[in-house]
Amino acid sequence: MDRRKLIVSGLVTLSAPSLAPRLAKAQTVSSQPLPPAQAPPPPNSTPSYPSAGPSGAPAGEAGTYSQDEIVRNVSDFLGVTAEAAGAAVERLFAKNGRPTAYIAGEEGSGSFVLGLRYGRGLMYMKDRTPMEVFWQGPSVGWDWGGNASRVFTLCYNLHVPEAIFQRFPGVEGTAYLVGGLGVNYQRAEDVTLAPIRAGVGLRLGANVGYLAYTRKRSVIPF
Repeated sequence: MDRRKLIVSGLVTLSAPSLAPRLAKAQTVSSQPLPPAQAPPPPNSTPSYPSAGPSGAPAGEAGTYSQDEIVRNVSDFLGVTAEAAGAAVERLFAKNGRPTAYIAGEEGSGSFVLGLRYGRGLMYMKDRTPMEVFWQGPSVGWDWGGNASRVFTLCYNLHVPEAIFQRFPGVEGTAYLVGGLGVNYQRAEDVTLAPIRAGVGLRLGANVGYLAYTRKRSVIPF
């Protein structure tokens, strides 16, 4: 045996004992079973959806106006003090709650036992474009005089604009004066209207009648 073979055989003999433990350890690790794969988490049965929006109204119902919004709008539109507007609005809110719409407009009326009233304005609802409406109607009673006035009408349980186009019977009289503003009620089915009037003229007494709200102006009040 030559010198080269003796050197190679010696190196193999020396390295064999040091490699044996490493091979044994590698075999032990490879023989251990792998942990089972984790399943994905189940879907959330009660996900968190976005809120209903600024008005917070349930689906199919119109948003409502706060008392502060109505007092500010009544004061600005009718040209009265915030105290006078607040006195009338506070009474309406206490009895009817928050309105779903309001109509800001102008009207003229006159009466000598038999009376007539004509008006026009814009109806406002949350998240909707203002819509022009007209109203006219007869009245009868112990009522004399005439007046031209601005009128701010609160609408309750009015969830779609088209529900305004019908006849609303009502009773009007001086007993409804609140804070210098005239207030009366009109009702048809579940919809209630509460006009607040401020204007010039002289009209005394009480009357019974109705107002018909329409999409177009009508000369015939019936």
